[in-house]
Amino acid sequence: MESFYYSVEQELGTARSIQHALLPDDLPKLEGWKIAYHYQPAREVGGDFYDFLRLQDGRVGVVIGDVSGKGIAAALVMANTQSVLRAVAKRGDIAPGRVLAEANEVLYAYIPSGTFVTCFYGVLDPQSGRIVYANAGHDLPYLQRDGDARELRARGMPLGLMPSMFYEEAEAVLAAGDDLLFYSDGLVEAHDTEGEMFGFPRLRELIMVQAAGSGGELVDFLLAELTRFTGEDSEQEDDITLVTLKRSKAGMRDRRTPSRPDATDSDGDRRILTHFTLPSEPGNERLAMEKVAEAVQELGLSERRLERLKTAVAEATMNAMEHGNRYDPGVPVKIEVLLLKERLLVRIIDRGSGPLPSLTAQGPDLLAKLGGAQTPRGWGLFLIESMVDEVRVSGNPDHHTVELVVRLEEGKDAG
Repeated sequence: MESFYYSVEQELGTARSIQHALLPDDLPKLEGWKIAYHYQPAREVGGDFYDFLRLQDGRVGVVIGDVSGKGIAAALVMANTQSVLRAVAKRGDIAPGRVLAEANEVLYAYIPSGTFVTCFYGVLDPQSGRIVYANAGHDLPYLQRDGDARELRARGMPLGLMPSMFYEEAEAVLAAGDDLLFYSDGLVEAHDTEGEMFGFPRLRELIMVQAAGSGGELVDFLLAELTRFTGEDSEQEDDITLVTLKRSKAGMRDRRTPSRPDATDSDGDRRILTHFTLPSEPGNERLAMEKVAEAVQELGLSERRLERLKTAVAEATMNAMEHGNRYDPGVPVKIEVLLLKERLLVRIIDRGSGPLPSLTAQGPDLLAKLGGAQTPRGWGLFLIESMVDEVRVSGNPDHHTVELVVRLEEGKDAG
């Protein structure tokens, strides 16, 4: 019985890691725009998700969704949904309705029967303020303008329920001062101590109250009002996700530094932060991630980015010890941590031979894992690719190398 509970906790921990890994912490930096978000998970693993996709010509894709149900199944469906949406949207200049339609076909074929995903997907042109969008049954966004709040409507069934669905497209143009709010049902379906629901009318009224001059940001204002409504000591019933896009002046394109050739191809100036070897013994993956964390302490990585790096290092080290070195204590795993001009590079080297599996291959078989046909393990490669900015693998006659790349934020991480 004890081993059963341990296994359940392991699976839940994996689900939380997957969910946490796929939620972005690198927001687009758009001149003339302010993007704010808040994600607050409930006690049980849920299926809320959001994403920002950098598309062609400086446009930005905005995603917010919610998987039906709770627990590990919801988290795993969320992971697959997010991956499918990213793959379809980044394939080219694809309209939002078509993105949802293609994602629906994939999800209908692969997610468990009876499970569905509500999802809003919009494409914002930050220069013109125009957003073209489609909606797969998600709660309608509110556009705050001149003291009013109006819904952005577009018809469409939730993803995964039925094949061959059509998703209506609509558009809006955000002017200076406009604020666009996306949210999940955890906000409107929260209850107070008397059982009354927060509800849509209250939400719309509060958006208008805030527009009339409450002072603070819309996300902070709504969260404060929600706490006032439910009470500070109440247990949160569901995940709560809020995302806002606010236009302060004429939008410009993303100001990120243009991509440069990868530093692993031409390192140039580099500094070795640490290098060490570890015996291939179970548990040493934890030691590896702690050593790497200590080595990068001077870089000032955010807590979230550091935790994601640690998880990637632990997973890659475990894979190297198990699959490369067959858990032979006499065969070590070598780890190098290098500081390059604009990025951090971590190399994990084992003594295995032959090709390594592709990190960008199709994701884990969700149905097989949920149904018990496959082991609940095997999320390592999927997790690693989700945790860092870039992953490279190479297989050689006498060793494997996995490289984890984390881009450093200018003015913050590099010190």
